[in-house]
Amino acid sequence: MLVWVHGGPAAQALPNWRPDLQAVLAMGIGVLVPNVRGSTGYGRDYAALDDREKRLDSVADLAAAHAFLAARPGVDGARIGIMGQSYGGWMVLAATTEYPALWACGVDFYGIARWKTFFERTGPWRIGHRAAEYGDPVRDAELLERLSPLLRAERIACPLLVAQGMTDPRVPPQESAQIVAALERRGVPVEYLTFPDEGHGFTKRDNRRRVYRAVLAFLARHLKG
Repeated sequence: MLVWVHGGPAAQALPNWRPDLQAVLAMGIGVLVPNVRGSTGYGRDYAALDDREKRLDSVADLAAAHAFLAARPGVDGARIGIMGQSYGGWMVLAATTEYPALWACGVDFYGIARWKTFFERTGPWRIGHRAAEYGDPVRDAELLERLSPLLRAERIACPLLVAQGMTDPRVPPQESAQIVAALERRGVPVEYLTFPDEGHGFTKRDNRRRVYRAVLAFLARHLKG
């Protein structure tokens, strides 16, 4: 099984067409797409359940999703992976640091590794809006360090695939480079795909082919065996 986590975090996963997830399903890997605490579409109170100090509560929902899947007939709890992009990429890194024993593998598309370096390099027009959601980079510096997977990277035990557009103005490439370097130092299996001609997302057809093929091969190795 693969748990796919939406970005945002103020967003909602809907039953839309996603060719990458359809390809995963065609391989015989089931997909769960949750709307964890903090997702929109369920009222203001629900959307606020992951604000600031409550951020890790939404990560706990991913552990609950794993438990839900592992209890289902025909699901091997030792073969459940997790995947997300942008803020969903942070969720992948947070899940694999907070609950390292659960995940067979992770796929992180341009996720935030450390909030301090993210705020230092993201587009300046985004800082105020992001600070209201995650915490102020000065006043809440201690909280943001606790929420930074890079500073707990020694807990990551599963293989990761990381993909990054090198002109990304929202989540700068250093975020991916930092987590890859931390895993390489420890000898944790990590694959790193970079795209010099992409920003925040993969829009060009050849690049999508490359990243989708890499993800499918990665999941085949680590989930199907």
